[in-house]
Amino acid sequence: MRYLTAIELANWMALYVAAGSCCVIAMALSCATTMVEVVRERGWSSVNSLRSAILFVPKIWWRWQKLYLTSMPVTLGIVILFATSMRWS
Repeated sequence: MRYLTAIELANWMALYVAAGSCCVIAMALSCATTMVEVVRERGWSSVNSLRSAILFVPKIWWRWQKLYLTSMPVTLGIVILFATSMRWS
């Protein structure tokens, strides 16, 4: 079994840090956008029964999830470009 060299190990760690940073930024932006949209639309005003109150949270979660998942191509592109700019051996 071949072990990683010091350069490869450093590159993998840098890639994980870059991907994690991109995901944190995407999460923060999608949370902020979701909250702004809910406040602008006054989404809580449609909550008038127990059933609508129970369904309010999944609706917000689904909205956040769609926004967060749309950042995937950008995150993937950044990480791929970062990985190709590294020296691996």
